[in-house]
Amino acid sequence: MKTTFDRFNHTEGESNTSDARREWAGRTTGPKSAPLLERDAKAFLHQSLSSPCVSTIAKAEGIWIEDLDGRRYMDFHGNSVHHIGYGHPKLVASIKAQLDELPFAPRRFTNEPAVALAEKLAAIAPGDLNKVLFTTGGSDANEVALKIARAATGRFKTISFWDAFHGAGFGAASVGGEATFRSHIAGPLLPGTEHVAPYDCLHAYNQTDLVACGQACANMVAYVLEREGDVSAVIAEPMRAVPSVPPPGFWKQIREACNRHGALLIMDEIPTGLGKTGKMFAFEHDDIIPDIVTLGKSLGGGILPIAACIAREHLDVCGDFAIGHYTHEKNPVTARAALTTLEIIEEEGLVERAAELGTYAMARLESFAHNCPIVSDIRGRGLMFGVEITSDKLGKAAPDLAEIIYYKCLDMGLSFKISQGNVLTLSPPLTISRHDLDAALSIVEVAINQAA
Repeated sequence: MKTTFDRFNHTEGESNTSDARREWAGRTTGPKSAPLLERDAKAFLHQSLSSPCVSTIAKAEGIWIEDLDGRRYMDFHGNSVHHIGYGHPKLVASIKAQLDELPFAPRRFTNEPAVALAEKLAAIAPGDLNKVLFTTGGSDANEVALKIARAATGRFKTISFWDAFHGAGFGAASVGGEATFRSHIAGPLLPGTEHVAPYDCLHAYNQTDLVACGQACANMVAYVLEREGDVSAVIAEPMRAVPSVPPPGFWKQIREACNRHGALLIMDEIPTGLGKTGKMFAFEHDDIIPDIVTLGKSLGGGILPIAACIAREHLDVCGDFAIGHYTHEKNPVTARAALTTLEIIEEEGLVERAAELGTYAMARLESFAHNCPIVSDIRGRGLMFGVEITSDKLGKAAPDLAEIIYYKCLDMGLSFKISQGNVLTLSPPLTISRHDLDAALSIVEVAINQAA
């Protein structure tokens, strides 16, 4: 039996069923890629933002991906895993050596790489964030965080934000705020997952600037915390990966409100952590320390899947329960991959590099946008920045224009993600050269000018 639903708008990522996708695929898919794309569409369950796929990949190296027909793209998306670029030689060698030394460990037995990774994460995390649990994906790490919050507070309710993304599992989707992951077939979801509009949703709070909007949002979070009285945690992205930067002082107000009402603050750093924003953790821009932090995606170096939940020491309260219990919880190979990734980030100064190149890129894009009628905003931190495409400077969203620009950029060898329907979200590896960054920004500028 088939169930059908009225189509709804997906705000994250370009549609894989649109007319523009079909036109581009029909025009560009090469003779070697076409058969594999057809096999993929037959073999995999179809879902939004995945199969049917945009193209094939035969090689991934540095900032580049290449399809079976030799078309190359600078990858400014990479599912946020490629902080150190694809196939970093040190990481590849480290994984190979670990495979020879110890390929697996049942979770009831400990091993050196797993313990060393937990110790390293505790060392780089601020304050007393020093108790760790590993999972195989970020969605699971967020669900572990929610379980810890329940155990520590004796409460089950949460506050999170509409439009946020915390993963595709039932718990993670329940606290998430994207229709793609929580509507129609996803329900019913977890009870007690309260949501408020995010700090940048001007129309929801009837505001005209981000500072006032952020204040209204902080007031609303504090109000819900007081009104409910039994919230276990506020879970949020420190900087929305769409991207959207919080106004100054916003997270300090949320931290203080959580403290007043006995709620924990969970920061989902899965796309933004490990240097992407120009600091090791994005919440460090806002001078706060959360109670729990989750990491993932780039932690495995763009090769292996691993995520982590890092909690403050006094939150080690679940010893009588199984809050993770994952088969690969202490896998020595994934742990070695993560440990080596952290070494590479530190040795190559990639956090500082993200800050430096991000400042340069933002300045260049802001200069370009000044005289461009269809760009209404440039925003971001470090090497995660966005270009908002609108029909005019007044800010009416133009998703069709954004999609046109996206495919023009693909034609010129640049891949990225569209966020919020009309924001070109650019997130290159932290290893990118200034020359390649300039080349990518030129592609974006040319495509926008052609579409304007």
